[in-house]
Amino acid sequence: MKTASRNNLLAIGPLNELAIGWLTMFVVGSDLFVVSPLLPLIAADYGISPSLAGLSVTVFSLTYMLSAPILGHIADRIGRGRVLTYCLCAFSAANLLTAAAGNLTWLLAARLLAGAAAAGVSPSVYALVGGSAPSDRRATWLAIVVSGLLMSLSLGAPIGALTGARFGWPIVFAGLGALGLLLVGANRLVWRDHHAPKTSAVPSGRLTMATVAPRLAPTVVWSTAVYAMYTYLGDGLISLGYSTEEIAEVIVFYGCGAISGVLIGGRMTDRLGALLTSTIGLAGL
Repeated sequence: MKTASRNNLLAIGPLNELAIGWLTMFVVGSDLFVVSPLLPLIAADYGISPSLAGLSVTVFSLTYMLSAPILGHIADRIGRGRVLTYCLCAFSAANLLTAAAGNLTWLLAARLLAGAAAAGVSPSVYALVGGSAPSDRRATWLAIVVSGLLMSLSLGAPIGALTGARFGWPIVFAGLGALGLLLVGANRLVWRDHHAPKTSAVPSGRLTMATVAPRLAPTVVWSTAVYAMYTYLGDGLISLGYSTEEIAEVIVFYGCGAISGVLIGGRMTDRLGALLTSTIGLAGL
């Protein structure tokens, strides 16, 4: 009986980690992807053009890019669980500030903080899940967690768009801030053994820019193409006569394709290896 109970607990533990990791990425992704369908509402509320309102995405992305290496270094020193907790708190505060922003300047400041906070949340979740996964299922586990980010594209963003059209866009960010606060406690619970820094030996070989750049280049190219288009997708579809409900439907289909791709890709990576899977994916793209 004791052995069976212990095995059940061991089985439930990883499921909890995956579930909370998935939910965390869903909320972070909703914060990122919901801006596009809300952009026309934000622009109309502030009396500015959608392209100017799109600067909120630019400052989020740039801050994310600059903050991620710094927060990753801090996480290695003080523990990924701690960085995840602190950044989730900042993420929640940033979304509440976004909801309360009275003009474009305050909106940009709030989105800048949100980008910095997200840069500490996402990599920490990936690292914690990857470190907890069995070696032969690491890619599958990471794919499941990443699917939370992409599910926010097909579910979170359309729901946010419809909610914003009915009740106003600030309520969407206020809700995301409240969800972030709930996830602070949930993540502290499931990652309570990961708040100390890792003490494992550092590999002798260090990554250099010459090594990293060619590996990152494909990701930089496709993500630039995808997100540059997606940011103004909502405004573009409105200019073509699409309603809020029709835009939500478009984003649902867009997100379903992304989810299918990441789950299939994770499974293929475990079976075929990363090199062959990425080659097939880029060939298809």
